[in-house]
Amino acid sequence: MPAAALLALGVGQARASEDAAWDALRAGGIALFRHASAPGGGDPPGMRLGDCSTQRNLDEAGRDQARRIGEAIRARGVPVGAVLTSRWCRTTETAELAFPGRAAAEPAFDSFFGGRGSAEEQTAAARRILLRWNGPGALFVSTHQVNITALTGVFPASGEGVVLRREGDGLVVAGRIRP
Repeated sequence: MPAAALLALGVGQARASEDAAWDALRAGGIALFRHASAPGGGDPPGMRLGDCSTQRNLDEAGRDQARRIGEAIRARGVPVGAVLTSRWCRTTETAELAFPGRAAAEPAFDSFFGGRGSAEEQTAAARRILLRWNGPGALFVSTHQVNITALTGVFPASGEGVVLRREGDGLVVAGRIRP
């Protein structure tokens, strides 16, 4: 198959994935968003929860990206039932800019990168929260790459959402969105 045809096939699959993700969200699905753009990786030594000056934070591009996430969800008619975040400033700010006044901290979605927290325990707790979700509306979670990857196997970009839908007694990846 020629390279142009393969590229077109990939674009078509990505669009189908995104369409399926939006459909799943409108039906009361779950959006696991990696926080918006925050330059660097991990957190500086001495990072403390509750003290944003010690953490890696959103830059202006990240703040714009976070606002676009909320705008895209509203523009596509997705009713949001709840907004959960990790306790890191960059995830909370992402959620607050997307959905002002709606964010609630949930430690199960805290980062466990670099030995912080317990990957196994937090992932199990996060999975229980996600499996209990039954609306009304969609659940929006602002969290970290490591958490999303542990839950879904997907490595999302900053500001990218991995959308889950219920299938039987479990959850499956419906698609990915990048507003």
